[in-house]
Amino acid sequence: MTIGLIAGHGNFPHLVLQAARQLGHDVAIVAIEGEASPNFEAAARTAGAAAFAWIELGQLGACIAALKAAGVSRAIMAGHVKHVRIFGGVAPDPLLLSILTRLRTQNTDALISAVAEALHEHGITVMDSTALLPELVARAGVLTKQAPTDAMRADFEFGYRVADAIAGADIGQTVVVKDRAVVAVEGMDGTDATIARAGRLAGPGTRVVKVAKPLQDKRFDVPVVGVGTVAAMAAAGADALTIDAGLTLVLDGDQFLAAADAAGLVVIGRSRS
Repeated sequence: MTIGLIAGHGNFPHLVLQAARQLGHDVAIVAIEGEASPNFEAAARTAGAAAFAWIELGQLGACIAALKAAGVSRAIMAGHVKHVRIFGGVAPDPLLLSILTRLRTQNTDALISAVAEALHEHGITVMDSTALLPELVARAGVLTKQAPTDAMRADFEFGYRVADAIAGADIGQTVVVKDRAVVAVEGMDGTDATIARAGRLAGPGTRVVKVAKPLQDKRFDVPVVGVGTVAAMAAAGADALTIDAGLTLVLDGDQFLAAADAAGLVVIGRSRS
């Protein structure tokens, strides 16, 4: 089977490609200009990608054509697209423009869901983005050597109420709290920038609460953390992180937890069951 990979920013597309090849799948890649790494094509061809094409953000017709030309009937969206680009400066092709004009709300969830439906209408089913990487999905419980203090747990419980609300409204997936007060809320700037902003506002001792949406569609926009998250927290003086078990991808696996332990951070996986 040839699996399609629609590649955006970050290391997630590389991991999906590696996992698919290890499972014996051919992979046809459509990479988004300005989002996927410029070096991704060379790495993909070295890894044995069956096909590779670059497209401009907004060129949905070209994306579908490239996937269908490679015989793709199932595809994975991997890697994010900067939200500021989605809502500023995109030149949509006629297919995407027709989708945009039908949207009742102009948020990211509605847009990507509509794109996934358009792919389905053209014979391409969008898969669960974690399907090939189950070992990288966060487990429940304390994930680091250091367990949370009572003060951290109190901040987490406070933060969950706020984070679940903003995630449900498709505003963001992360809030940063300190002493049961909201310091920063994620917007289009992304998680790392939100953590840095909180550090500037409140100094050391902030806690990061990153959640999935109440009805998280696992085909896209699944919460992601990695070594970069640890670096952002360490730079901002944040000391604890909670993520949703079963719904969050830990991109760097054991390296992420090793980096968190080395930085003296606490990380827990919240059970949503």
